Amino acid sequence: MADLFDGYPSGAAWDEMMGDGGAHAVRGPYQHVHRTMGALDADELGLRADALARSYLDQGITFDIGGEERPFPLDSVPRVLDGEEWEHLAPGIAQRVRALEALLADVYGPQRVISDGVLPRGLILSSAHFHRAAVGVEPANGVRVHVGGIDVIRDAADQWRVLEDNVRVPSGVSYVLSNRRAMAQSFPELFSRMRIRPVADYPRRLLAALTAAAPPGVDDPVVVVLTPGAYNSAYFEHSLLARLMGVELVEGRDLVCAGDRVYMRTTEGRRRVDVIYRRVDDEFLDPVAFRPDSLLGCPGLLNAARAGTVTIANMVGNGVADDKLVYTYVPDLIRYYLGEEPILKNVDTWRLEEPDALAEVLDRLDELVVKPVDGSGGKGIIIGPAADRAELDAARARLPKDPRGWIAQPVVQLSTVPTLAGESLRPRHVDLRPFAVNDGENVWVLPGGLTRVALAEGQLVVNSSQGGGSKDTWVLGSGRQRTPVRSEAPVEVAPVQGIPLDANPQDSGHQQQAQQQQQARAGEVI
Repeated sequence: MADLFDGYPSGAAWDEMMGDGGAHAVRGPYQHVHRTMGALDADELGLRADALARSYLDQGITFDIGGEERPFPLDSVPRVLDGEEWEHLAPGIAQRVRALEALLADVYGPQRVISDGVLPRGLILSSAHFHRAAVGVEPANGVRVHVGGIDVIRDAADQWRVLEDNVRVPSGVSYVLSNRRAMAQSFPELFSRMRIRPVADYPRRLLAALTAAAPPGVDDPVVVVLTPGAYNSAYFEHSLLARLMGVELVEGRDLVCAGDRVYMRTTEGRRRVDVIYRRVDDEFLDPVAFRPDSLLGCPGLLNAARAGTVTIANMVGNGVADDKLVYTYVPDLIRYYLGEEPILKNVDTWRLEEPDALAEVLDRLDELVVKPVDGSGGKGIIIGPAADRAELDAARARLPKDPRGWIAQPVVQLSTVPTLAGESLRPRHVDLRPFAVNDGENVWVLPGGLTRVALAEGQLVVNSSQGGGSKDTWVLGSGRQRTPVRSEAPVEVAPVQGIPLDANPQDSGHQQQAQQQQQARAGEVI
């Protein structure tokens, strides 16, 4: 192990594998990983890392970064969480989703949270993702957050904290599934020694939740996955989930609304659609209700949802719960709606609409992280200690003009996990996005989730769009396992009748180009 961990540094961040004693103080969950990698030299570990990258390229597992398709980097060293730790984290994620579900039902309904003084009215009405067109739309089984992705981090004090909420169109679960398959092939000796909770059940759980959301009286609902198209950055995920669930992958041009019902064009004629798992942003979803120039959605879709003949998952308007200013109130919302104390804490946050908070942030701007409230993918973030004078001066001029548009937080030293850097292992910062599936009765949290890792030394922004990669996240079960894990086998996909038409033959070249541009602009960010 001396070659791989030679000079492995200890720093201000909490390292999840190495204790304070360095390479001789390996934390419990990592014992098998440490021992197995101790039997490898740098060359062999490098060969396995190359095999992981090649397997992703061969399978087309890529993500669009700046117009270039690249394999989403998968690091060779897994992230390992013990069962006890997960039994604290998973209920905290589920609690968060339940509170956000209650918030969305309220703000698009009676708005008691406002009349009771828990949230200011202006906070909701000024949110960029609060859509009046969604007011009064009642989902069939009351679920608006069918899938949630809650980003959490571990701070320097070994405390889990929520970094942000994602209940619009959370991305990344395909990489959880693909990472697991790739790691099981590359490190079979670890899977034979460790009791690692499986992730392969996710497509079944998701399909069950979507089926449960079907309109009343539908015994055998038709579920589809709605994608912006092949030029979308997350198209791989859309197609994978559709295939694993055994449902159709459609684009907006494959759908038609008639009589407040939604139909899918197929080679066998029109077929009614009951549930749409949409991966299209609100603004592009229905050109009647939102952007009239959208070529990605289906005219009349929101009217059909209002009529109760189709379910949109996740529901239109969920983005108000992703607003980073609303995030600061979530602990209060948990107490208000659930009558419970928050299991997971937020990162300490300044609301810049408060004059005293704004003054303090402006005075300490070079010490803090400033984020746009509707930003994603790490874009627009100003990390004070790493910013130059011009960036700080521009921020000082901008923040007082738009205090509603920004929050500020201390620089949090995200925990680190050993990561392959050249021919050695070095600490790199990570976060975690667990995925929760809500079927209306229970909120199930996928064991593990997507660990994103900042591959550059000292980098705190882990998003793929900023050059980040991923790690397979292992949650350990109880007891010892002496037989190989068999639950990660490929999912059998049942054939589905009636294939959607690939394209509209009347599309002009100009329209196709515009559609491709919209697909790219509507890209999801991991």
